[in-house]
Amino acid sequence: MPRSQRFFHIHLISDSTGETLITVSRAAAAQYADVRAIEHVHPLVRNQEQLDDALAEIETAPGIILYTLINRELIQRLDQHCGDLGLPVVSVLDPVLRVFRSYLGTESTPRVGGQHVLDRDYFRRIDALNFTMLHDDGQHPEDLEKSDVILDGISRSSKTPTSIYLANRGFRAANVPIILNVPPPPELERATRPLVIGLVASAERIMQIRRNRVLSMRADERTDYTDRAAILQELAYMRRLCANHDWPIIDISRRSIEETAAAVIAMYQRLRLDPVQ
Repeated sequence: MPRSQRFFHIHLISDSTGETLITVSRAAAAQYADVRAIEHVHPLVRNQEQLDDALAEIETAPGIILYTLINRELIQRLDQHCGDLGLPVVSVLDPVLRVFRSYLGTESTPRVGGQHVLDRDYFRRIDALNFTMLHDDGQHPEDLEKSDVILDGISRSSKTPTSIYLANRGFRAANVPIILNVPPPPELERATRPLVIGLVASAERIMQIRRNRVLSMRADERTDYTDRAAILQELAYMRRLCANHDWPIIDISRRSIEETAAAVIAMYQRLRLDPVQ
């Protein structure tokens, strides 16, 4: 790639949804902050015609090619075509499968989209997602005892997106808003089965998120909702509440949603039984 070019094309070719490739490629691209990756996702490539469409786009926008394919004929055609173009092409799963094969002493059984089979784990995740959506923002507090995890926090502390991410991992995650000087629902205070976790952040981060929220709604920003002093009071109340109930706290100030969810899961595995196991 020319040094003056600050972007590159990356083609993700999958015979399934492409989610694995997207995750891997973005994790790698994140290590190159000064270069922007332009993604071309080619999902459900399962025959020659579909592969030809992807190859045509590769010729138009050459770059790095990553793939997860099972069909040997498609793989050979892709490897040959990219070789003729002088482009790097990598099977993302092959190195991992080689380790599995060496350790297990047996060949794999290729299955297209094998990670998306409709098994018990799949339906547990669907159930968790349904539960989480029904118990967002303090709804149906009478069911809080059925949760695996309850996230509480002041407004704009990432409770909802973190809950949804946890649900996709199979956790029944409810979330409850904490309002200054308003006692939390008695069902939250009585909960014994779920792990209750408080989410906090710096006043500056909460203030910025709230201001963006107010601007997006074209509302009046001159309220306590975006006032730093008022937010500090809310956070202090939140921390006292967690301390009084021995609820652990996670500071999300410098965490992404994924990192917050990972911290929640690690805490759950340490203090409770992991429902995914």
